[in-house]
Amino acid sequence: MTLYDTTQSSERVRVWDLGVRLFHWSLVTMVALTYIFDEPRKLHRTMGYVVIGLIAFRLVWGLIGTRHARFVDFIPGPMQLLSYLRDMLRGREDRYLGHNPAGAAMILALLTTLAAVGVTGYMMGMDAYFGQDWVEDTHKTLVNLLLTLVVCHVGGVIFSSWRHRENLVKSMITGEKELNGADEYDG
Repeated sequence: MTLYDTTQSSERVRVWDLGVRLFHWSLVTMVALTYIFDEPRKLHRTMGYVVIGLIAFRLVWGLIGTRHARFVDFIPGPMQLLSYLRDMLRGREDRYLGHNPAGAAMILALLTTLAAVGVTGYMMGMDAYFGQDWVEDTHKTLVNLLLTLVVCHVGGVIFSSWRHRENLVKSMITGEKELNGADEYDG
């Protein structure tokens, strides 16, 4: 078990770089505003384009960014994800400095769903798809899926923060986490 005693002093290490943190909080803000402001359409559309731009940035940063920002650092294989989820159910999952396998899977699900919301939103403004009910229906369904994923993401952050006795929201603000109890760190 990798739960750790928070009474021990521990070195704080930089995990989330400024690009990841600005992306995260900008995306949270823009998705919330885009959801709230369905009208006026021009504002909704403009904020949707900002979301698409943020996703494009994250895809690039996932290739060239710092260690914990790079997809190769945290994207789990199916067996690694299943093993982590099994260990989680047993209450003995490892603590990660970066994204744990469940968090990584959630990131992929959120980014994919957001991209699909953006594509269908863009399609709604195209002459070729104007008035096509299936495009608007798909867009609305994807938004509902996104909201479900966001609730699961927030729930996972709360659960993991509680389980590992760390404030993950604070670490996404400061960029730092305690090294104590993490299963890996090599600078």
